[in-house]
Amino acid sequence: MKRVAVNSDELKKQQCAFKALGPEIILSAVEGALGMYISNLCRPMNSYINRVFELADEDGEGLIAKFYRPSRWSRQALQEEHDFLLELERAEVPVIAPLSLADGTTLGKTGSVYFAVFPKKWGRNVDEYTDDQWLELGHLIGRVHAVGAGGSAQARLTMHPQESTRSQVRFLLEHGNIPPELQTGFQEQATAVIDQATPLFTDMELIRLHGDCHNANLIYRPDESFYIIDFDDMVIGPPVQDFWMLLPDAPENSLVEIDIFLEGYRTFRDFDIRSLRLIEPLRAMRFIHYMAWCAHQVLEDGSSVIMPDFGTREYWQREIDDLGDQLQRISKQPTEYLLM
Repeated sequence: MKRVAVNSDELKKQQCAFKALGPEIILSAVEGALGMYISNLCRPMNSYINRVFELADEDGEGLIAKFYRPSRWSRQALQEEHDFLLELERAEVPVIAPLSLADGTTLGKTGSVYFAVFPKKWGRNVDEYTDDQWLELGHLIGRVHAVGAGGSAQARLTMHPQESTRSQVRFLLEHGNIPPELQTGFQEQATAVIDQATPLFTDMELIRLHGDCHNANLIYRPDESFYIIDFDDMVIGPPVQDFWMLLPDAPENSLVEIDIFLEGYRTFRDFDIRSLRLIEPLRAMRFIHYMAWCAHQVLEDGSSVIMPDFGTREYWQREIDDLGDQLQRISKQPTEYLLM
């Protein structure tokens, strides 16, 4: 994600306001934004970055209020996410778009904290997909990308080794608490990832994507379809980014799933088969993205909730080793599946 540049004192104030969000502030902000009364329900939901709450209107209809963590996204970046979702909704793609507020916008603000309100839709995650579901997922992602290719997003991260990954490596060297004796090793491995990945991105299409499409961000609603949810990490990137994380195994071991998925995808738009060679570079880039994500969390909160050993020697040695293993996969990845 592209981060907002703010000075440290202002950031501290924003973080304090974000952490101080309680039921009274939340309910008042949402009522004022929607221009309607809501019930006293204010149930926190799991979220590592934002603060998300289940609410309900006076008739008991469920609402989800998402308060965005300060400094993570600019107003423009948040609006680009909402605009994309609204475009998808108008195209009848199964997504959960933000509700229109009383002032006609979708983005509210309380103090320094932006927020949005969504209708609540329940569904279940699917761990293993049937052939019919792979086809359905191909239809879904193809439709998302058909809309995504029709617009741009200037404030969103561009998923490219020379842009997103290089910036993340620079941030980690400055703020990742890498032990001095491991800094050179990390820099060498990360630079090798960038150098190996960059030529593979030549002439590849970059469009608006979901950006973080994995099983947890797909819900299945019986008698409807799959919904793709949580567009916080929307990016500009290669279309293959939105399905490689769904594969059950390495791409060379997932040829049947890829074939069925692409059959569905190509119902709505073409797919450049050469981009399958980006899967292993994208996996390495995701390793680095995740390291930077944890480093930002430590910088803002003092610790990483989901990676308690972040910054230790053991953590960084493990990450360096993983990057080395992934570099081997990039350089030796099979190419026969490119002939599908």
